[in-house]
Amino acid sequence: MKTLEKYGINLENSKLLQVALTHTSYANEHNLESYERLEFLGDAVLELVCSDYIYKKGKYNEGEMSRKRSLYVCENALYEYSKDIDLQKYIKVGNGIKEANKTVIADVFEAVIGTIYLELGLEKVTNLFNKLIVPYIESDTDFLMDYKSTLQELVQTEKKSVEYQVIKEGGPAHKKYFVVNVSVDGIVYGTGKGSSKKEAEQHAAKEAIKKQA
Repeated sequence: MKTLEKYGINLENSKLLQVALTHTSYANEHNLESYERLEFLGDAVLELVCSDYIYKKGKYNEGEMSRKRSLYVCENALYEYSKDIDLQKYIKVGNGIKEANKTVIADVFEAVIGTIYLELGLEKVTNLFNKLIVPYIESDTDFLMDYKSTLQELVQTEKKSVEYQVIKEGGPAHKKYFVVNVSVDGIVYGTGKGSSKKEAEQHAAKEAIKKQA
């Protein structure tokens, strides 16, 4: 996966990676192993790395740590991380399936984590976590709340249009940031900043919702 190389991860010749990217439907058609066992392992590894990060912050009690971890290893979060590395285009599915759905993509992300752990070790998983996931944690991204969808629902009854526009982007290649405005019928209601356009859009939508309330 070329998209992982910018995070210092090279799995070009990994047979395990091919297993991680193989959905059950494709595996059954070609008598191959699917991603499910690697997903099981990757889930545990990701929880460990995330738990370690939260613990070392030293400012949360046990309940808060558990809630914080669940927020960044939930399906919505895994799906967003997957989009950041263009994971969907690498997943192999059977002839009866048009494309992998959100749940499968999130599961395959965990399988890829399992592969990185087995092939390259826990340190490489931690490096990926720090570069890909920590920025979401530091910006308090709420993966259990889809602010863009909520904003759309708020304005659709009045048939208003919602538009997102990147007004600024910068930072080095490994730590880029984006600033996005969200407009309702041409009027700017919110501005958000994030390490990806999608994250910035969510923050902008969240600010707009406050003004719509």
